[in-house]
Amino acid sequence: MTLPLTLTAGIAVFDREASQFVHQQDADRQFRSASVVKLLIALDFFWDRGPEYDVPPADRERLEVMLRSSDDDAASYYWEQLGGAAVVDRMVERLGLTHTAGPPASHPGFWGYVAITAADTVRIYRYLLEDAPVSVREYVMGQLHQATRHGTDGFDQYFGIASVFETGYSIKQGWSGFHGSSGYRSDKAKPQSVVDLVNDALHTTGTVGADDRSIVAVFTLHPSGTPYEQAYAAVTQLTAGLTVPGGVRVPASGQ
Repeated sequence: MTLPLTLTAGIAVFDREASQFVHQQDADRQFRSASVVKLLIALDFFWDRGPEYDVPPADRERLEVMLRSSDDDAASYYWEQLGGAAVVDRMVERLGLTHTAGPPASHPGFWGYVAITAADTVRIYRYLLEDAPVSVREYVMGQLHQATRHGTDGFDQYFGIASVFETGYSIKQGWSGFHGSSGYRSDKAKPQSVVDLVNDALHTTGTVGADDRSIVAVFTLHPSGTPYEQAYAAVTQLTAGLTVPGGVRVPASGQ
């Protein structure tokens, strides 16, 4: 797939029915995770809570708004409670992630600076769908299937997967660096990092089709200062060009 010159992308589409990738493009390229890391935060929260995996009411409220509406305050709360970058270290070992790493040591509280790849994101969803305890799978995926149109920061998160496919998808989106977004320019001196922390990041990840047949992970970077609406359209167009088994597409305008 040929990308616009101004867009950098890492893409992976995995067909669970056929047990194979149908598309990979720079799938091991590392990007800053933005809110996609909330998947790992949620899984780490549940890890030692078996066999019942009960969720106290206060945690239920936080987890739901974190997973459905990408709430950053909830993510920051769990990041601190669970030990910061230790969350990533534990989940890398547990899930066999190969290119995921914690944020720069100089910025331990910046969970959005976690390095992640499209291929590792597929591994996370495969664990959720195929190996996680049933109650954990049903809870986490249930929230992702009920993602709200807007994040708690007011940003529209129905780009990419949510714009291209009919209802029934699940999503965990990520955005970072755009004017007005949570944490915008809170880090004026960018640290040394293996990932690009300067350009604007917009990621669409989730599942598509009956029984979550296909896993889709599209990570993108756009030149700093790109209007959110422009990046939104670019990621949606990129996602629309992918072959996604089981996906039922939203009819094109005018059809």
